[in-house]
Amino acid sequence: MSQQYPEWIWQNGAIKPWPEATVHVMAHALHYGSSVFEGIRSYATPDGAAIFRLTDHLKRLYMSAKIYDIVIPYTIDELAGACREVIKKNGLGAAYLRPVAFRGLGGFGLSADCPTDTAVAAWPMGPYLGPEALKQGIDACVSSWQRFAPNTIPAGAKAGGNYLSGQLIAREARRLGFGEGIALASSGLLSEGAGENLFLVFDGALHTAPASASILTGITRHTLMTLAREEGIDVIERDLPREFLYLADEILMCGTAAEVTPIRSVDGKKVGSGTAGPITRLLQDRFFGLFDGTTADRWGWLEPL
Repeated sequence: MSQQYPEWIWQNGAIKPWPEATVHVMAHALHYGSSVFEGIRSYATPDGAAIFRLTDHLKRLYMSAKIYDIVIPYTIDELAGACREVIKKNGLGAAYLRPVAFRGLGGFGLSADCPTDTAVAAWPMGPYLGPEALKQGIDACVSSWQRFAPNTIPAGAKAGGNYLSGQLIAREARRLGFGEGIALASSGLLSEGAGENLFLVFDGALHTAPASASILTGITRHTLMTLAREEGIDVIERDLPREFLYLADEILMCGTAAEVTPIRSVDGKKVGSGTAGPITRLLQDRFFGLFDGTTADRWGWLEPL
């Protein structure tokens, strides 16, 4: 079945038909990975469609751009307006948003001064890891590929080039028959999934790797940490050795695309009972409750369309 694309996209200040949003083959980003982007979801709520933590995502976009000296020629408010506009133009409510800024055509060297192209796309997207993953969980494996060492590529930037690492991890996992791969940091300690953050549950407490473990400190990660603490669950950021994946009571992955996905086995070893445990289910209920109204949004995370 061929991919069905939306009709409209926002590019460099204007809405245009999707097929017209083109880039020159000699654009800097195509050759050197000089792009930054975000993944954002809008949800249908009882009060109408709302974009989840739009401002926080766009702030991170600008922080990523700052690290790589990419100057985005629009304000956060202008890009927020573009996000809303492209959802409305395509007649979407629940949707996945992709703002991206990148060095376009303008020079051929690594340090070339190039204009920044900016675009925002939106399209319908279900659960990233499959329609049953949220309920049944997935089987994961530890990848043979490690995350980059500190002071090589900044893991804290959501940059296009960083995701070459994630591609290696994800494609290896799929090739071996797993739902997703898990990466170790260069230290040999636990890092994150191919494109998701990880939480391990031990004795009712939630454990996650720190920023120093070459992770992207995800916005969904922060959301779950906040919701867990609201429920009286201890949240501990700490170094985690690989074998803890085999000993945890529960493991879950999270991210904008993956949302809150249980992991039922790692490297063929069953996690807990092999099904989503009580902490995972509670966090799923509280997370998705933000969108059906059963969890009060006390933080202003839902930004109306």
